[in-house]
Amino acid sequence: MVDSLRLIHPTFPRWLVREYDAVITKIHTSKRLQLGIGFAIGIGFGFALQRGGVTNFDVIVNQLLFKDFTVVKIMLSAMLTGMIGVHLLRKYGLAQLHPKPGSVGSTIVGGLIFGVGFGLLGYCPGTVVAAAAHGKLDALFGGLLGMLVGSGLFAAWYPRLEKSFLNKGTFGDKTLPELFNVCPWRVIIVIEVLVLGLFVWLEKAGL
Repeated sequence: MVDSLRLIHPTFPRWLVREYDAVITKIHTSKRLQLGIGFAIGIGFGFALQRGGVTNFDVIVNQLLFKDFTVVKIMLSAMLTGMIGVHLLRKYGLAQLHPKPGSVGSTIVGGLIFGVGFGLLGYCPGTVVAAAAHGKLDALFGGLLGMLVGSGLFAAWYPRLEKSFLNKGTFGDKTLPELFNVCPWRVIIVIEVLVLGLFVWLEKAGL
């Protein structure tokens, strides 16, 4: 990662480039530091989820009933921010994309498991952890315990599911820009415009 900052801006002084590379190298070589940074970011993320209201059962259920679009607004805002950030990092050589291959079968199974759990308990895997940390017993016992049991059952049944259903309709690891053979930024701009338009409509509709 030599002179990585100069990829972003060639006028950065050498001492700043050296310090930056030293910090990044230290992070890459220290598992303890990586865990510490992840833990700190997780606390911040959980705090943001709690303040945003998505650890509240009523907010989640009202989203599923199309009465409160707080969850959609938060998720789409995070998607837009992450989309721009990841592709900027990729452009300057500071990140790489590693999309995982998918299939129609695995999408259906995953969607059903996620949707049923989301509807019954009122939490997704991210919000259930934040709600449990907030002290909500339904998230602690129903959510975290349920995820552990469900993960164990899925792991036990995975070989059979993989052979019979999960690999049906494989569509590989292509991204939207690769699928349409266009520049990623064109896809990003289109999605940004559509999502911002949706936000405007939701606000006007009082949702």
